[in-house]
Amino acid sequence: MISKINITTKRALALDALRGFAILTMILSGQIPFHTNTLPAWMYHAQVPPPEHKWIPTLPGITWVDLVFPFFLFAMGAAFPLAISRRLEEGIPKWKIYLSIFERGILLGFFALYVQAIRPFVISKNPTAETFLISLIAFLILFPIYSRLPNKWNFWIKILLRFVGWFSAIFLLSNLKYPDGSGFSLYRSDIIIVVLTNMAVFGSIVWLLTRNNLLVRLGLLGILLAVRLSNMPVQIESWVAYIWNYSPAPWIYKLYYLQYLFIVIPGTIAGDILLKWINSKNQIEESSWSKFNYFFIAFLMFFFVFELLVGLFNRWLIETTILTFVLLILTYFLLNKPLNQVEQLYRELFLWAMYWLILGLFFEPFEGGIKKDKATLSYYFITSGLAICTLIFFSIIIDVFKKQKFIKLLIENGQNPMIAYAGVNNFIIPVLYLTGLMSLLNSMAITPWLGFLKGLIITFLLSLFVSLCTRLKIFWRT
Repeated sequence: MISKINITTKRALALDALRGFAILTMILSGQIPFHTNTLPAWMYHAQVPPPEHKWIPTLPGITWVDLVFPFFLFAMGAAFPLAISRRLEEGIPKWKIYLSIFERGILLGFFALYVQAIRPFVISKNPTAETFLISLIAFLILFPIYSRLPNKWNFWIKILLRFVGWFSAIFLLSNLKYPDGSGFSLYRSDIIIVVLTNMAVFGSIVWLLTRNNLLVRLGLLGILLAVRLSNMPVQIESWVAYIWNYSPAPWIYKLYYLQYLFIVIPGTIAGDILLKWINSKNQIEESSWSKFNYFFIAFLMFFFVFELLVGLFNRWLIETTILTFVLLILTYFLLNKPLNQVEQLYRELFLWAMYWLILGLFFEPFEGGIKKDKATLSYYFITSGLAICTLIFFSIIIDVFKKQKFIKLLIENGQNPMIAYAGVNNFIIPVLYLTGLMSLLNSMAITPWLGFLKGLIITFLLSLFVSLCTRLKIFWRT
């Protein structure tokens, strides 16, 4: 059946939605109650199961909670081609681009130190109204430091605002005291942001150096794989092990963190495909796929995530692998013979999803089964494939069915992830405590599932706040 698909939107809103989904589910996962009478095991990290919630490094499997961080990393990698290529097209010299990459690393590195240091339950084990007020003020200080100030503003006003922000932040950090009596420390940092800092710097540089040579980019993954395999616990000490363990600044950099390039680099490949689609002409094009076909493809993209999570968590390995291969073949034929740009986009993205999923499934028995912590090779590749499936799913909703309004909250939060990440602990929770509303929520959360509902409410309130910032054009530099 030949139909017409109106392809007029050429912004990667699906990528924003993927990032927003990742950041909001990351925040939600942090609000899940850890009681003796807990929720089902699939509501927590697979290696930290209830009721004790102790880390079991030999326990294989993944849950939805284990997808949020790799999805965010994948979205970060996919954004590199879109952001850096724009600067290249503007004629900005490469040395300035490299300088901006390192500047971004410095900003993210400071963010990792700052957001951990100002959390109310880090400042005090039993926060008071004063603690929450300090935490809230500390959050507001971030706006003059990280906000993208309008170009039309006076240069000296912008300089003054930046100075006030940095001075206030440094003054605050130098005066804070913690429950153990210590003050500021480079080793009191948010490990998630530390990893993102490394990926922002090294991932950007890798893409910039290999933007015209995908083979070299994949070759770098091969070298990284060799370094990783040479440092398995059974191996003897070597010069490779020395490089692996050496760090001139262990509080911000470890070669171990570069393993996450196994997710970021697949993200850059997806970003290249998105960039090619964005640069193609906007037009109404003939389509060989019906609306029902698109609906079925979207369903399969969602189902890949569902069935792999369920199958790998329950260790139904043979059944899950067979079902995945059958569905991959089915989807391959559904995406056959693309006529227009959006169909070509989905086919190219899916072929890479197919590759990463198959590679991850073949690696699954290695290292005792898929795990997030410590992350296995199968974890990197399977989550990369699932991230692409989710990206296609969101794109069909936005670019084919034009139902952007149903996931607008995800898109707006994905466009402002740093405000979302800092806002939950340093804006929403302090405001709830200071207004007395947290007592109401706590009195409601008398069972694990009601505790989860409390987490949903907190996450929803945060998403509304971030959405408001986005609509007011208040963005933090990321």
